[in-house]
Amino acid sequence: MTLDSAHLFLNSHKSLSQHQSPQPPPPPSLSFLSNHSPLPPIPTNFPQSKLIPKSRFVVDGFRCSGDYSVTYFLSHFHSDHYSGLSPKWSNGIIFCSNTTARLLVEVLGVSSLFVYPLAVSQPVLIDGCEVALLDANHCPGAVQFLFKVPGVDGRFERYVHTGDFRFCESMKLEPCLGEFVGSEAVFLDTTYCNPKFVFPSQDESVDYIVEAIERIGLENKGLMKSVLFLVATYVIGKERILLEISRRRNCKIHVDGRKMSVLRVLGYEDGGVFTEDESKSDVHVVGWNVLGETWPYFRPNFVKMKEIMIERGYSKVVGFVPTGWTYEVKRNKFAMRTKDSFEIHLVPYSEHSNYDELREYVKFLRPKRVIPTVGLDIEKLDSKHANAMRKHFAGLVDEMAIKHEFLKGFQRGCLEADENVENNTRTVLNKELDAEKHVTFSKRKTKESTESGFLAVSSSSMQEPGSRDSTLLNDKGSEEVIQELRDCLPIWVTQNQMLDLLSCSDGNVIEAVSNFYERETEFREQVIGHTNSVCTSQTSSLKDSVSLSKLGSVGSSPQKMEDIHGSQSYSLLNIRSSMKSSSLSSGKRKKNLDKKSIKKGKVGSKPESGGSKQSTITRFFSKIASNDSQSGDGISEQLSDNENSFPSEAITSYEEQVEQFIKIVNVDESSRYYVSSILKKTKGDINMALDIYYSKPEGNLGENEERLVVSSKSIQPECCIQSCSSELEKKVSEKESGNIVEAKGLSRDTIAATLVSLPLEKYSPIEHACWKLGQPAPYLHLARTFDLVEGEKGKIKAASMLCNMFRSLLALSPEDVIPAVYLCTNKIAADHENMELNIGGSIVTSAMEEACGTSRSKIRAMYNSLGDLGRKR
Repeated sequence: MTLDSAHLFLNSHKSLSQHQSPQPPPPPSLSFLSNHSPLPPIPTNFPQSKLIPKSRFVVDGFRCSGDYSVTYFLSHFHSDHYSGLSPKWSNGIIFCSNTTARLLVEVLGVSSLFVYPLAVSQPVLIDGCEVALLDANHCPGAVQFLFKVPGVDGRFERYVHTGDFRFCESMKLEPCLGEFVGSEAVFLDTTYCNPKFVFPSQDESVDYIVEAIERIGLENKGLMKSVLFLVATYVIGKERILLEISRRRNCKIHVDGRKMSVLRVLGYEDGGVFTEDESKSDVHVVGWNVLGETWPYFRPNFVKMKEIMIERGYSKVVGFVPTGWTYEVKRNKFAMRTKDSFEIHLVPYSEHSNYDELREYVKFLRPKRVIPTVGLDIEKLDSKHANAMRKHFAGLVDEMAIKHEFLKGFQRGCLEADENVENNTRTVLNKELDAEKHVTFSKRKTKESTESGFLAVSSSSMQEPGSRDSTLLNDKGSEEVIQELRDCLPIWVTQNQMLDLLSCSDGNVIEAVSNFYERETEFREQVIGHTNSVCTSQTSSLKDSVSLSKLGSVGSSPQKMEDIHGSQSYSLLNIRSSMKSSSLSSGKRKKNLDKKSIKKGKVGSKPESGGSKQSTITRFFSKIASNDSQSGDGISEQLSDNENSFPSEAITSYEEQVEQFIKIVNVDESSRYYVSSILKKTKGDINMALDIYYSKPEGNLGENEERLVVSSKSIQPECCIQSCSSELEKKVSEKESGNIVEAKGLSRDTIAATLVSLPLEKYSPIEHACWKLGQPAPYLHLARTFDLVEGEKGKIKAASMLCNMFRSLLALSPEDVIPAVYLCTNKIAADHENMELNIGGSIVTSAMEEACGTSRSKIRAMYNSLGDLGRKR
């Protein structure tokens, strides 16, 4: 079957215009395709983990949709993958499995005109590329995508995109997957790409749950409604556990209405396994976080379990949390949390591949590279975290193919650079010959005789390895090795030179090519530098050209040098000596260079007060702070000598300090006076100023008033008071006029921080807000209110604070009222919209780790003591 996504896209919009009214605004791509114009190029900042190379195929990247593609693929129906889809979707055709297509249409409400289901294990041609679907063993409808994209010389490049998957041995038997062994890349589900995640198989976890239910049921047999079993699941997923419980215990499973609607789409309604009548089963399905939070480690919610137990009339509750994140298997026993009559079993049942399974899958496919699709900052292929994950698969990918491609590309680049070097070298030599035309005949004769002797020595030294290597070639019959080496080197390299390279690298082709290009690169850089120096001085003598021979070139007369390639002049006379000078291999030599560079870096380094990671945040202060502290005395001395003059650099430096401090603490321009006063006290030391700023309590309004009542004179640095106060105050006042509260010098943000706690009759929705009419409501307004409500025990007072918050929203930004209502109820949208924030504890912890320059262990320790990632110490 052959499909054209552009044709399908145009037909879908044509049908949409005939059946839907009013018409939604068409996407820009529709006008391009309607006019038979090519789509715009894909942006350079597009997440590479969601784009199949050399195509416009976007996988699980609906948030990144645009007019550059109309061909989209959805691996499965989980919100972190279909995020960006809605009933209004019309940006392109969505290719997916039949099950996922039904969920998109019936549950999410996407128009069926833009959803195109594909059969599993049946390849189809889409836009000239062969695409096949393979079961991913994840959740119902989850698939892997196998792409064959046309490449050069009529060959196809193969790519595997796993989506979310759980590897199993039966995948190796799939005929369509066997064709992708040695593929160009595997877009891999790296959810558990860590050696600590080696949890048991799904069968073992299911057995544990069923056996636990049967054992506890027998212990309490004969008691009416004695034990209630709760199983935590997602909206879709973990169905295998529920089916096995029902089959082995011959009982029904209770689910709520939302879960039942999804199960109907999946075809489980007619099986008699699930019911919405909670009295017909003692095994109930609950939402994912009902039994407790799973990140950064599991924290049980026994309070909620008690509420459910009392509500449903049971005397004991046993819960099961099936996920790999709770993996704590010790001595072949599954972890368990208990309190009173409550039990929570942490079952490492995962629908993602564990660490060993990921390595086994990569080992089977042996791709040229692995592209992580899950993790921090994986949108960039060369990011720190992506490279760290790729190291787990070292030795399992086809590294020889990677090196071969690199060397091929390097050769093409070198040939182009060689032409430029050759032209530059010939130009230089011609100028040198013209300059030497007036040299006496006797001197020229002497020079020629000297060069003749040098050439004779060079010729004899070149013949030795050549004859020896020729014997080696005849003995071993390594014509194929020579040909392989010839393919990787420039065309001007002779066979004797190749033999010399092979002899120095013990017959290793890759090492020989690597050594050649290392020396070639060093030579080229030096020649270019020499060329530039000669070109700037038209009267350079022939003595300067001798530096070419010092770089390892074959000594020859200027006439011969005109006919020899610039890079070939490097020749192999010196390549043997340069290699013999170091008995280390290229790999060891690289390590030694790395060690030397590290040692050099340590010599000039100074320990930062913020620790190893904190220094990355405040590093850009150090030069400014040190320069200011060092130059402060000098500036003061200059001012004492001449009070009417002040260097403009000091004014600029002071303004830069203020600007940097404002950006760091994230305050508005109205706090400039307070910032200036702190910088004055610390004499320009921003690090010390930050300590002072954060050491003051923020909740005490009285202290804030006292701190912010600063006159315009007192905020000026000592070096600026005497001579530049008028000029500086003028610049500051231009930025601060209208932003300072005239009464007491308080910023609007500082005042609004606690004013929502005022009584209803004293609160002004407009004057006491921290933003102005027409501006979008800042999240800070909600965050401050939530913080105050959290510390308020009285319900009437808390309701008054929320009322004031909504009054300001209604007066200044009425369109933000509904989103604020959802946020107050711990949601971001209505339940029927199936929208989730998709930000879990792991992302928050990683972000805090990077932003605050701290470690994960320290965050966990604070979490243990405070109990909340958002609570301040």
